[in-house]
Amino acid sequence: MTKLCVRSALFAAFILLSFSAGAWDRGDVERFATLPAGAPHPEGIAADRHGNIYASGFDPVNSAGPGRVFVFNQDGRLLRTLRPAGTSNALLGMGFNAQGRLLVIDFGQGKVFRVNPESGAAVLFTSVPGNASTGFGLNALTFDHSGNVYISDSFQGVIWKTGPEGGAATEWKRDPLLTTVGFPPFGANGLQFNSDESALFVANTGNDTVVRIANAGGVAGDASVFTNSINGADGLMIDEDDNVWVCANQADEIVVTDKTGKAIAKFGDFNGLSNGSPVGFLFPASLVRSGDWVYVTNLSLDLRPITGQQSVDSQWAAQVTVNTLSRIPARLP
Repeated sequence: MTKLCVRSALFAAFILLSFSAGAWDRGDVERFATLPAGAPHPEGIAADRHGNIYASGFDPVNSAGPGRVFVFNQDGRLLRTLRPAGTSNALLGMGFNAQGRLLVIDFGQGKVFRVNPESGAAVLFTSVPGNASTGFGLNALTFDHSGNVYISDSFQGVIWKTGPEGGAATEWKRDPLLTTVGFPPFGANGLQFNSDESALFVANTGNDTVVRIANAGGVAGDASVFTNSINGADGLMIDEDDNVWVCANQADEIVVTDKTGKAIAKFGDFNGLSNGSPVGFLFPASLVRSGDWVYVTNLSLDLRPITGQQSVDSQWAAQVTVNTLSRIPARLP
């Protein structure tokens, strides 16, 4: 073998090893649960203290209520379907507070309801000023250590705040970084505080960003872009090491950054359809950790009837006839 050939072979091996060392280990995406026939798109997700998984139904086209919340056990078996009276069929973010009360956002009405996780009985928890014509778009919610509730408003670019028992919501932070003219046309979305509550992190879907809002004793400070280029940043959670996990709904993956905003992991992908249901992720919208797993909703939403514009997933989403939830191990490679 000539010296040139040896050099070429060594160079090729170096490139291969370098690529392998830097490639993402995307792991395996499991189908966790299948929604019943005729169910709306699963969007919000939450886990109770027993490990049961709750998924909200979102149908922006046929939003006549009542809405639906699907409850699954740890094996993915459907336990019950809640039909909260007075809600629309366009339910989004949800979560359990420290007292085990389930809060569910009604996107269609711009309200948050407290829903009994057994019976589905619902009472109004909070609403925000304005109405649908002024453009509110309540999307996701989170809690601070004192039990206060923070709600993202995708259209007005506001984070609303109310107390542990609800009541009128007040404007906690309004900022241009929480609005968007991008696509999909949702600004502020998934949100959560870091471990010491020095900052609230908010995904901006249309801008492909995560925004950091300084927090001092419950008072909002300056907003800044924490990191960029998460394609369709949607649901967001922060782990015990302050790593930020974000659903990239237009890239069909979960992106994890460290506390500096550097990507340290990517999970999942879209691997086509099987019998009308997604294989892997398709428009992942929300995520929640329970035990050793991170559970993810496959929103599988065709945006064309809503926005009049096509995304890379639109034609695939239009073929989905069976809606699903997925899960991935809650560990970094």
